[in-house]
Amino acid sequence: MSLAILQSRAQLGTDAPPVTIEVFLSGGLPSFSVVGMAEKAVRESKDRVRSALICSDFRFPQERITVSLGPADMRKSGGRFDLAIALGILAASKQLPLEAVDGVEFYGELALNGDLRRVPAILPAALKAHAAGHSMIVPLLNANEAVLAKTAVRAATSLLEVTAHLNGTQGIEMAESVRPELAGHGAPDLADVKGQTQAKRALEIAAAGGHNLLYIGPPGTGKSMLAKRLAGILPALTEAEALETAAIDSVLGRPLDLARWRQRPFRSPHHTASPAALVGGGPGPQPGEISRAHNGVLFLDELPEFNRNVLEVLREPLEAGVITIARAGVQMDFPANFQLIAAMNPCPCGFLGELAGDCCCSAERVATYRSKISGPLLDRIDLHVEVMRPAKEALRHDAPPGESSSAVAARVGAARNIQLRRSGVCNAQLEGETLNDVCKISGEVLQLLEQATAKFRLSARAYQRVLRVARTIADLAAQKDIAATHIAEAVSLRQMDKRRLQ
Repeated sequence: MSLAILQSRAQLGTDAPPVTIEVFLSGGLPSFSVVGMAEKAVRESKDRVRSALICSDFRFPQERITVSLGPADMRKSGGRFDLAIALGILAASKQLPLEAVDGVEFYGELALNGDLRRVPAILPAALKAHAAGHSMIVPLLNANEAVLAKTAVRAATSLLEVTAHLNGTQGIEMAESVRPELAGHGAPDLADVKGQTQAKRALEIAAAGGHNLLYIGPPGTGKSMLAKRLAGILPALTEAEALETAAIDSVLGRPLDLARWRQRPFRSPHHTASPAALVGGGPGPQPGEISRAHNGVLFLDELPEFNRNVLEVLREPLEAGVITIARAGVQMDFPANFQLIAAMNPCPCGFLGELAGDCCCSAERVATYRSKISGPLLDRIDLHVEVMRPAKEALRHDAPPGESSSAVAARVGAARNIQLRRSGVCNAQLEGETLNDVCKISGEVLQLLEQATAKFRLSARAYQRVLRVARTIADLAAQKDIAATHIAEAVSLRQMDKRRLQ
């Protein structure tokens, strides 16, 4: 009888809880069993492991083999434990020294010939391993992800390489630390948008304070063009934010793209998307579009064309910055701190407010169309801006170009730095006492805000959002105090409140 104990980690959303792999060899008829709430892919590892050991010229024990994955009440999935199970059998059968596996975490799916295949969610595991002071052995194709966590990583291509290293016959070099460079945004330039001064101003304010934005206007006025240029004026991701964003792609099994390492994600799902596609889900819950847009931008074009129940699932994540998905026996939290930008037509035909005779929609149809966007959801969007057709002069080929994304990004970056030095977060995330301290107003400024609140029947949430937007406008102007002009501009950028009263 012999026992070997190895370490690995499971995948539970973007978390990586530790898993202890215990391999016990005992007398009796030859058998191979895996216990510990293992899903089918994990139970099937016994066939992959047996074949990999035999093809690698190791002796497969003709004994009773019991593999326990602890804790027993936590679900285990995928082929990530294959390498650890194979090494546990070798250590328990004295073909590998037991002390060689101490302090090391093992990951990798085994091919039948003993080659190591890439597995998902290595980056969350690497971050936890670094915190625990463990080193890692991973498949070669996972090495670029794992080294980002600054942990000691060795990358192998086969079971034979790993055993040669653990036996001391041929060591595996440490994987080189990757230091991704800050690449350009790669987003379209804001200078391409002709005219639309107010819409561009709203985009700059939204970028500077992290505010949600809704564009309303007829077809062809540049709403989508403007939205696609938001990512290009946002500050680059910090290293911590980049790791959080990369962890989502790692969980989804997507290879790491170092060229886009510090770029903010931009997601634009089609309006036929289901609630599960947007927030995440499935039998083994996976991140949805809002999590893939974490620390970036989620763009919803043709907003009223989304099913209402799809839009309503956005309400909690917009406030909390996280989405919790519950299944039978499983509850997972996925980060969802995204900036929402949406676009819609003013009516079903799209031409309401244009020249007389262009719109063919009745008042009832217009009301039905707009009712697809609920009041509570609209309340969570800071800026509602009308985008009208640009003047003919602005569309001429010899018209002077607009301001470039780099020029706007410089002002946005300066405003963000003011916010981070003052409160540690951007203005859209101000809450409670911090909001009261940062957005102090009195006298005529307070009176103006209260008048606007009464006139447009703003909710308490909308009142606070106007304050946050006014604070951002003041930061863009590098002014310490919020002035009446800042409040007036912030109120003027909530045009759906005016439409609701009309």
